[in-house]
Amino acid sequence: MARPETGLRSHAVSTDPGHSTTVDELAELRLRLDVGMTRLDGQLALLAQRGEQTERELTDAVGRVAALEHLRWPLPALTVLTAVGALSLAVWQALGH
Repeated sequence: MARPETGLRSHAVSTDPGHSTTVDELAELRLRLDVGMTRLDGQLALLAQRGEQTERELTDAVGRVAALEHLRWPLPALTVLTAVGALSLAVWQALGH
């Protein structure tokens, strides 16, 4: 049964003239692999750097939100303050001032 053509050449290692072609092809494949791995390493490093930067920005944003929450007026306290002011004004007007 015949094997289907895969597009890859298969050369046996020998001392014939085709051997140098095989060595050259292997060297080219290794070079391409090294270049590809270097490119992938660079992309992974960039992704890691962006992830760390995003984490720092998120931590900063959480800190700013916490500071804003700490400085805001609580709604129940504001309601009580308004009610006391309205009651004081009503009592003052009722006494005829």
